[in-house]
Amino acid sequence: MLLDNEKVTLFLGNFGSGKTEVSVNFALHVADGRLREGVTIVDLDLVNPYFRSREPRDVLVRHGIRVVIPETQYLYADLPILIPEVRSLLVASTGYIILDVGGDDVGARVLGSLHDALGSSAYRALMVINASRPFTGSVEGIVKIMREIEEAGKLTVGGFVSNTHLMAETTIETILRGYGLAREAQEKTGLPLAFVCAPAAIADEVRAKVSGDVLPMSRYLAPAWDGDRGVAMGKNMFKS
Repeated sequence: MLLDNEKVTLFLGNFGSGKTEVSVNFALHVADGRLREGVTIVDLDLVNPYFRSREPRDVLVRHGIRVVIPETQYLYADLPILIPEVRSLLVASTGYIILDVGGDDVGARVLGSLHDALGSSAYRALMVINASRPFTGSVEGIVKIMREIEEAGKLTVGGFVSNTHLMAETTIETILRGYGLAREAQEKTGLPLAFVCAPAAIADEVRAKVSGDVLPMSRYLAPAWDGDRGVAMGKNMFKS
């Protein structure tokens, strides 16, 4: 299911799974007038400098979402900066918290230092699966990556998110292929499939073909090589 009773949701996965885009779209969905206690998204992706929830922060803030990121001078530094605020946020916040965690077991290691704080909160750790990416194109690969993340992050994955896509070439067939693999992983592990991601334009069609919740996805992040948008982002990033 898209929402449950836990106040903290973590999105984890291997590189290229699209977990940051999922984190952003999920935060916007949660904040859509449904939770009076407030929504916070925390950027814990300290590994990949191209996809981070700090890029679309203006969109998030406009929707009333608090965005926790490194201080301004470190915004685009590829440095292992852990925000001290995160620990107290996990322990004391009464609102809904979303953690965007770095890729693979390397990115998940940051959670090891927050193990005690996470232990004091009810959390849901969701592994984002993109069957189009290397190493997660099979159930065996998914389980292997999941176990590595669990060991590095000192946590337990509680479910899956199916986010199979091919960027602009994504079709319903692409999504259904990934959905089928996610269902196989669900059967293998006994973990629930929390929801399926689909581009907003075809979300209703996907919803009619899958069992469970569908999160309509809009694209808020772009890599530096993504045409004019990437160039514009780069200019804004480094302008004086």
